[in-house]
Amino acid sequence: MLDLKLIRENPEQVQARLNLRGGGYDLKPVLDLDQQQRQMEQQRSQLQARSNEIGKLVGQQMKSGAKPDDAAIVALKDEGNQIKAQLSELEPQEKELKAQIESFLLTVPNLPSDTTPEGKSEDDNVEVRRWGDEYIPTYPDILPHYEIGEKLGILNFERSAKIAQSRFVTLLGAGAALERALIQFMLDRHTQAGYTEVLPPFLINTASLTASGQLPKFADESFKCDRDDLWLTPTAEVPITSLYRDEILTAEELPIYHCAFTPCFRREAGSYGRDTRGLIRLHQFNKVEMFKFVPPETSMDELESLTQQAESILQALKLPYRVIALCTGDLGFASVKTYDLEVWLPTQGKYREISSCSNCTDFQARRANIRFKEAGKKGTQYLHTLNGSGLAIGRTMAAILENYQQPDGTVRIPEVLQPYLGRDTL
Repeated sequence: MLDLKLIRENPEQVQARLNLRGGGYDLKPVLDLDQQQRQMEQQRSQLQARSNEIGKLVGQQMKSGAKPDDAAIVALKDEGNQIKAQLSELEPQEKELKAQIESFLLTVPNLPSDTTPEGKSEDDNVEVRRWGDEYIPTYPDILPHYEIGEKLGILNFERSAKIAQSRFVTLLGAGAALERALIQFMLDRHTQAGYTEVLPPFLINTASLTASGQLPKFADESFKCDRDDLWLTPTAEVPITSLYRDEILTAEELPIYHCAFTPCFRREAGSYGRDTRGLIRLHQFNKVEMFKFVPPETSMDELESLTQQAESILQALKLPYRVIALCTGDLGFASVKTYDLEVWLPTQGKYREISSCSNCTDFQARRANIRFKEAGKKGTQYLHTLNGSGLAIGRTMAAILENYQQPDGTVRIPEVLQPYLGRDTL
């Protein structure tokens, strides 16, 4: 959520940054509501001050010997009653205005950073670097990951559709073991790098989705349990954001690094006809997430180290990838700056997203009301949050099945995973 004071004091600058995103966001309605609310607040304060003054005057006159039915006392009490009636009307009106302001702010995305490339769509994203060109396979006739997976008997999509519907997968034998090995390997790497592992609830409430920025904008992308105020988590970012919701941390506790494995559930409502086969775009998939709570002054440096940590997984697996800086028109709702990691898929002849690492500054912290206090200083301030996939498991498996595929139809296991699986070949 954007700071209302920032919008009020710098409306033109904030509007200009919003315009870089596209989408036609207009701040005028919230500025009008804010002006009405502040005028009403001023009126209420004046009435409250007069009510207090009347109370003192009545008390003083009564002490001086005035009687309750004296004309002056009666007039003051009548005025006081009129003010109370006005206040009783103003308070709900002001409360409603505040609710409208908050509701509006919940629909406004974060402002792109000054270092985010300007652009309108993914076509304007900027490649930052590549790694692992020497690991790109050069032999022909590589099968798509879903075909080799089904030939090896480790993936089954047809029976999954019988159990659920399309865009689900069942992993069998070595496929299930490989998924589990990838999860354990990633968690081991992140905890060794200083992240504290979290295993959060997979069902989350509306407040948690709102705090992270998924609601109200992405309600159609999420699965909801209609009988309860619970949703299936779309990413571990959501429950981790709310671990400290409505809390005040100390500066000494920061930074806090967490990592978590969760299944993720997404409707993929806006992806009709895209990636209908394979592991790239499923309704249910596993992911290891990294998350940071940090002081504001370090968050941009923390984004670089977060991205490097995600890269280290791909490098350890020797999977070729590139890093993309998303442009202003392709940024996620809560992010000010994002790096996408895209892994090479030989059968598609291109790089595909496998991780997204974002700095959300104080946007989520305001929505979740997470603050921190420095020793010896008055007041509190909002911390900054960052998140990054480390990595999406299904897409990692797809990359392994294609990049490690051999001409004889077998698939080599990346060396770092062999101790987890106890084998070197599928």
